[in-house]
Amino acid sequence: MSLTARLGRIARSAVSDISPLRESPAYRRLFAGQAVSSIGTQVTQVAVPLQVYAITHSSLDVGLASLTALIPLIFFGLYGGAIADAVDRRKLLLVTSVGTMAVSLVLFAQAAAGMRDVPLLLVCVATQAGFAAVDAPARRSLTPVLVRAEKLGAANTLSYGSMTFSVIVGPLAAGVAVGVGGFQWAYGIDVLTFFAALYAVLRLPALPAGADAPRAGLASVLEGLRFIRGERIITASFLADINAMIFGMPKALYPALAYGQYHGGATTASLMYAAPAAGALLVTGFGGLLTRVSRQGLGVVLAIVVWGASIAAFGAVSLLWVGLLMLASAGAADQVSAVYRSTMMQVATPAGMQGRLQGVYMVVVAGGPRLGDLESGAAATAFTPRVSVVSGGLACLAGIGLLAAAVPSLLRYDARQAVAAAAARTQGLETSPSPSAT
Repeated sequence: MSLTARLGRIARSAVSDISPLRESPAYRRLFAGQAVSSIGTQVTQVAVPLQVYAITHSSLDVGLASLTALIPLIFFGLYGGAIADAVDRRKLLLVTSVGTMAVSLVLFAQAAAGMRDVPLLLVCVATQAGFAAVDAPARRSLTPVLVRAEKLGAANTLSYGSMTFSVIVGPLAAGVAVGVGGFQWAYGIDVLTFFAALYAVLRLPALPAGADAPRAGLASVLEGLRFIRGERIITASFLADINAMIFGMPKALYPALAYGQYHGGATTASLMYAAPAAGALLVTGFGGLLTRVSRQGLGVVLAIVVWGASIAAFGAVSLLWVGLLMLASAGAADQVSAVYRSTMMQVATPAGMQGRLQGVYMVVVAGGPRLGDLESGAAATAFTPRVSVVSGGLACLAGIGLLAAAVPSLLRYDARQAVAAAAARTQGLETSPSPSAT
């Protein structure tokens, strides 16, 4: 084989595997609808903190606005996962999509009316978080249903890649929309993109719960939590993400850094919001390499090390383009961690418990950054935004080191053994705990 042919073969094996889109029309439609609607969601997630900061000029208030979503995320995330395991998930997604769009209409109306009502914004944030917390477990629990187990890594890479693209386009669109037409333009974009999500859900087949599905309630939630407690790998992956998001997430400081340190405005802030996603999208383009790695637990640890170091470096530099490069590096590392953590959890979880586990996952991945917003905002108020960012990155490094030492099985996790154990469990042949429980 010639050198050119070998290089071509390596390049083809490195790019993302799109076979889940070819094999499953239902997954393809869900993927497409979510890809469009996520852009509008990201626009709103940038527009709200910008509007809060424009009203109050306080990073702490921006952090508190983010924290407002935490309680709905925790409650509805846990309970929403139980609902997803007990009802037709297609009908559930229709309800949550319509509800979320209604909140976006309220945000549009208040901005168009020129209101400066922070409590109203907080109510909208909390309500939208509640709908999202029910929507996400149901939506994410569909992937193992619509895609073969061997293709879960590829499907997660594609899904996170789509999400990453929206995190690039959404903040940039928010910056342009706010700068040109005001906050009402940004919220209007969000409203329009929700129609794509509704269409995708309407085209899904009926997805009723199984005959042995548990009733949605406290007992069902507690059953899911007990399952997680017995799975050390899943627990460790959750703790790894919480550590990274609480200590190494400076998102609440972007408006202050944009206006203060870099003497810019909404456009500069939007570049910061988009930079991590740009790095993550680059990783997605080489998703074929991710799916070939079997030591996924070690991959999670190394990725969070890169995340923490990149965030600390972002806080230490003074040039905007260097800071954006560090944020892109952090985003690339976070993408690797997210793909591996999600795949490890889906492989280890029985089909009848996917909704509840995705509910806990939703609480972790969405609640952690909000605690991080509060932590970084409080540290910036007590010291400076730069001190807050650097100290958070260093704390993240210390936290992941302690976790790796406490749970060495995370470093030994092998995806090939876990997939084989999951297949045996599905066929009723498993007689011993899965590798993820050791």
